[in-house]
Amino acid sequence: RISNPPKTNPSRFTWMRRTALRRLTTTPRVRKVAVIGAGTLGQQVSFQAALSGFDVALLDTTEKRLTTAKQAHERFARLFVERGEKVRAWRVPAESSLSPQAALQRISYTTDVDEACGDSDLLSENVPEVPAVKTTVYAELHAAAPSHCIFTTNSSTLLPSDFAAATGRPERFLALHFANPIFDGNIGEVMGHASTDEAVFEQVVQFARDIHMVPIRIEKEQNGYICNSLLVPWLNSALWLVTSGVASPHDVDRTWMITMGAPKGPMQVIDVIGLETVRNVFAHWGEVMRDDAAGKQMLANAAFLDAKLEAGCAGIKTGDPSSDTAKGMYDYPGPAFMKDDFLG
Repeated sequence: RISNPPKTNPSRFTWMRRTALRRLTTTPRVRKVAVIGAGTLGQQVSFQAALSGFDVALLDTTEKRLTTAKQAHERFARLFVERGEKVRAWRVPAESSLSPQAALQRISYTTDVDEACGDSDLLSENVPEVPAVKTTVYAELHAAAPSHCIFTTNSSTLLPSDFAAATGRPERFLALHFANPIFDGNIGEVMGHASTDEAVFEQVVQFARDIHMVPIRIEKEQNGYICNSLLVPWLNSALWLVTSGVASPHDVDRTWMITMGAPKGPMQVIDVIGLETVRNVFAHWGEVMRDDAAGKQMLANAAFLDAKLEAGCAGIKTGDPSSDTAKGMYDYPGPAFMKDDFLG
């Protein structure tokens, strides 16, 4: 942390930020990015970073998961050609042209942590929302990554301070949280903890800009940042209406879409996020809050999603409801919400 600010300056916070900005000139520039976890968001973060000109290594535990990610990257490249000008994160000035084919060439795929992290300048952790898993992963990453490498977590609802010690570099660790999908919902929520170096915080804010995200500064630790502090209670209430027998998933979505004029209902959002991710969030916070009504709802919802997952219902994998063959809260392709009579 920066210490001993001038006593004559009425704003310590402003002084710290200015000092941090000056220190950025001595901080190694981010050139190589390691993305840890090749799931839904790991696939998107790695493609967006490569599209923005960074060399990227994508790390996961199996070749099968990496092959799936590579196929997703090829779909993203085709999507860029089809609708690039309509996607927020892909609308950039003409002089900053983006090349999806060049992006594909910048991404390497590996199951070797040393290969992925050995020369990385920044890493984005995207492993499951399970504290024990994240703690173990951070210890492995710290052993492999150079000392200057900045560690960021894309955790949905957990705090950086929960894992700062496990990273072995608490001053160079903070959250950079992305919405899903990141291409259309292009925010980067930047949240530090008590020991995060201010210069590192500012460097991550700049990195978010460099990959065409809109940086959102989270000024104090908050489970769920802004985005998920709004989203998680909404999904919990919506799914509780289903698990408690009040209404069907379709009717919950219809009600929301008609009354709020929204393009998607909460069940559609659950399918986009992925049922496993939503289940992990509800299971963790349900245990934390098990004595409260909201916690009991979360545990019931997690049990419901467990049954769906066991039945092979994981949600949309490609992000395209017209072509995806997966199952979730809806059956794909051609889910009910795409039919002309869904809203009556």
